[in-house]
Amino acid sequence: MTAVAIRVGEVAVLKPHDKHHEMTIVKRGGGKHAHDEHGGAWKVAFADFCLALMCLFLVLWLMASRNTESLEQILTESDGNKTNQGKGVMPEQIGGPRGSLIDRMPMPRTGNGNGNTDGKNVNGQKDSPQTAPSKVSYETPDDLKALAKALAEMSTDAGLAGNLQSVITPYGLRVMLHDTDRQGMFVRGSAIPTGKFTTLMRKMGPLFAQMENQMLIVGHTDSLQYADTSHSAFSNWNLSSNRAMSARAQLLAGSMPSDSVLQVVGMADRAPLDTKHAAAGINRRIELLILTRGQASAIAAMFGMPGNKESLAPGVDAELPDVNVLKQLRDKLLPGGR
Repeated sequence: MTAVAIRVGEVAVLKPHDKHHEMTIVKRGGGKHAHDEHGGAWKVAFADFCLALMCLFLVLWLMASRNTESLEQILTESDGNKTNQGKGVMPEQIGGPRGSLIDRMPMPRTGNGNGNTDGKNVNGQKDSPQTAPSKVSYETPDDLKALAKALAEMSTDAGLAGNLQSVITPYGLRVMLHDTDRQGMFVRGSAIPTGKFTTLMRKMGPLFAQMENQMLIVGHTDSLQYADTSHSAFSNWNLSSNRAMSARAQLLAGSMPSDSVLQVVGMADRAPLDTKHAAAGINRRIELLILTRGQASAIAAMFGMPGNKESLAPGVDAELPDVNVLKQLRDKLLPGGR
């Protein structure tokens, strides 16, 4: 049997000569078009690009959330409220209220904490008065040595044995928590504490809550400077102050009372321990100066309300217990000691 192939568009029709046979139709592919050379590869590439872009946005969102939680943790005190102290140091975020719009009024706490204000327990009986635990005062070198030993054990348990140094001074116990090549107290260039430093500070809180002594918290940085050196730019002064406030927040979160801190100071790079190496890790540190009672009183009097004053000159008063020193100063200011 013979057949004649006739092309009709993209379909070839075979017409048999024998009328007794069925017609066979063979469908063939058409010719190439201009866009067939590219195929669907561009769609796959575009999908991969969209997927990579979505992953990038997800990573950036997670990093931003992490930083926000860390900053909120720094600004959170032990009672869960955001501290308003240090607003001139910490940058304030703009963009609406940071907390609930419902006012949280402090409720009176009398009784056993079960909602009773009459001092009775759930059985209707009077609660037995609880005496507050007596606090310890560290005044002598032996007392300060025992305190230093306890802090050293805490730093060892936290994995920061090589980051803590304690020195007994005439003013009290000087505790230095500094960076090393392997472990830092804060994330570089920020006031966000590392996990080990946070753990150590919170473990120190209950110990400091049992003492009568007050402390100074001092932040130090290395001598490396920021790129922007203008007067209003963020500098090592801001960084050291923020880190000192961050250390205070962690101590308060560890149940240390707020009145245990007498002063929080940022000293930037003005007091390095390693003067030969500007970027030495030991220069980046937080110092806790546990003051003796006499030294704490002297510092409080230095910045507090003056006591017995005596006029030396118009607009100049003096608070000097030594009469001879007072007379010498008056003679220098006024001719004839008037």
